[in-house]
Order: sequence, then structure tokens, then C-alpha cells
Amino acid sequence: MKKLLWGAVAAAVLAVAPGASPSFAEGVKVGFLNGFSGGRGIFGRYQWEGFMLAVEDHLGGKLGGLKAEVIKKDTQHKPDVGRQIVNEFIKKDKVNFIAGITWSNVLAAVWKQPFKAKTFLISTNAGWSGMDGKNCNPYFFRSGWNNDMMPEAMGKLMRDEGIEGVFELSANYQAGKDMLAGFNRQYKKPTKGKILYKLGQSDWQAEISQIRAIKPSSIFAFLPGAMGVSFMKQYKAAGLDKEVKLYTVFTVDFGTLAAHGQNAVGSYHTNFWNHQSKNPANQRFVKDYIKKYGHHPSNFSVQGYDGALLIDLGIRGANGDLKNHDAIRNAMRTAAIESPRGKFSYNVNHSPIQDYWKREVVNGPDGKPTIVTRNKVFAQAKDSHYTKCKMKW
Repeated sequence: MKKLLWGAVAAAVLAVAPGASPSFAEGVKVGFLNGFSGGRGIFGRYQWEGFMLAVEDHLGGKLGGLKAEVIKKDTQHKPDVGRQIVNEFIKKDKVNFIAGITWSNVLAAVWKQPFKAKTFLISTNAGWSGMDGKNCNPYFFRSGWNNDMMPEAMGKLMRDEGIEGVFELSANYQAGKDMLAGFNRQYKKPTKGKILYKLGQSDWQAEISQIRAIKPSSIFAFLPGAMGVSFMKQYKAAGLDKEVKLYTVFTVDFGTLAAHGQNAVGSYHTNFWNHQSKNPANQRFVKDYIKKYGHHPSNFSVQGYDGALLIDLGIRGANGDLKNHDAIRNAMRTAAIESPRGKFSYNVNHSPIQDYWKREVVNGPDGKPTIVTRNKVFAQAKDSHYTKCKMKW
């Protein structure tokens, strides 16, 4: 195959030397599934872009020296569709690796399939804590984070800065509950209350009225995608920003900043990626990403990019032998990749041990909103679930 095929449901890329006509006895297949549709699809699209920047541009169309075919399929953000796709990847497409997944409920629905089939699954986003504790397994790796970690960093940040009287706002599903658990694990102070809202919510009048009546000093919020855009717009319009400071996770990044516009200015968030780092790998990543896609990468792009580098590392560690799972796993465990995030390592549960940063949205010199990194909150932090993982290295 010598051309790139794009489709609404599936796409594949096979990098081939000019004139070559390889069989996949010589190559590697990766199944990449994610939610690509609607407003929430932005997270999947950024992960895909990062993954393909690594494969196409930085690895020369290969993974571990083998010609790479990447099969792209859309979960539509639905767990049952995710299960169907993973089944197709394993039984029909016969992939060697599976990567992707944004939503924790999708990950929770599919993880048993690749584990039983002894197929490596790399989560480039979904941070469901179940995979870091009792469900940890030798075929699962993260190139992102555990759900709790960025909110833990925010809890520590707000505690260290002496912020009292926080109100909590989060989505009513597994990841949303993980966010609150992580935040409170580090904040360690009483809060003024919480609201668990319905996924997909766009009208926040009742929540804003409730928050205003309670009069907290600040809000800690998990508001991903379009939900965050609509909330911050209404938060500003109601003038609540003049009374209550907003601290978020997974709400503002370079993928959503344009949609937020001025509404995000003055808000704070935590992230594992210091996009302003002078690390050469980071500088190259940002420059090449903008050149390829015409917009700034987000942390989701980093996660996708590192997912591809992780697969490349594993295959190289096995000298291209895709059946040598032990060698692939042992190589991936070293985390010896040139990540834009800088140095990180893997814990016993295959979850990254990494830094976390405070970031703020400000108006740049051109008057447009931009994100700046302020200071490091956590240095090489471990997740809070690894002690429940019984996997031995």
C-alpha cells in the first residue's frame, strides 16, 4: 500500500520505501481508536496528530525499524462501540498494538479484551484509576497520566497557596469522581460543597446561582471540552469571575484556548507538560507540530506522540521480534524516549512518574489569550494507586 487512506470510520497509513511492496510479515500493525466526532472529539484529534507526527515525520514511517500501518477508528465516545472496535482490531485486523482512548468509561469497557489476547494497549489519554491498582497488567501502559494526578497537583497548589473555601464542580462519571478524589487527597481541607453535573451539560445557570449563594473564594472544576467552554462563558457573563477565582483541570489547553478566548484569562490549571521548556525534544516537537498541522500542540498531542515513541522503543528492544512480548515490555518500562515533557519513568503499574506544573491564562503581547507556565508543583510524582498493583517486574 503506498497511499494514505482517510475515512470517517477508519484510516490507515503504511509507510513504504519507493517501489517497495512489503507484506506485513515485515511490518507492524497498530490499531488507534478514539472519539473523533463532535466537540469532545478535539481530544482524540490532538492525540492522533501527535501519534502520526511521531510515526510519519520523526520515525520515518516506521516503528522499531518496521514499516508501520496505523488503523484509525472512531469510538463515537461510546463504550459499546469501543468494545466492538477492539474486537475487530484483535480478530480481524490482527494488530500488534492498540493505542488511543480518551474517556475512562471506554477504557473500563475494553481493557480486558487486549489483556486476554496478549496484545499491548497504550492509553494515550484515559486515566481510569482502576488500571493503576487491582487491574494493572503487563500488557497495559500509559503515555499520559492517572486521572487523579493533575487534580492532586491542583490540590497541592491550592493548599500551598493557602486558599480556603473552595467549591468543587465535576462531571458525574468515573473520571469526574477520580478528579475530586485526587484533588481532596492533596488539598486536605474542608470545602464549601460540590456539584456533580451531567456529561454534555451546556446550561449552567442553576450551578452558577448555587455557587454565588454559597460565596466560595474559588472553584476547583473539571470541565472538559465544550462543557468547559460553555461554563466559562456563562461564568464570565454572570460576573462571577470578579467574585470567585477559577482553578481547573482538563478544561483549558492549546486545543480549547481559541474556543475559550477572553473567558479563560485569569484562570489557572495544572499540567504535566511545560510547553515553554527549552528541552531540545520539546522545542523540536512544538516546531514540527505547528509546521505539520498549522496550530499549536496541546498536552493531548504530547500523549499521542509519546505513545508512538513508546511502541517504537518496545519493538527496538525486541530487535523487531513482535512475538517477544517480554523484551518489548522490558524496553517500554525503561521509558527511554525523547519526550517533550522531559524526563519521566514508569512505576510498577506502568503509570508515569513525572513533574506537574502550574499554568495561567493571560493576554499575550498581541492581546490574545495565551498560556504561561508559572512554577513546578510536583517533582517526579507517583500516583496514589500503585501500592494496590500486584504486578512484579
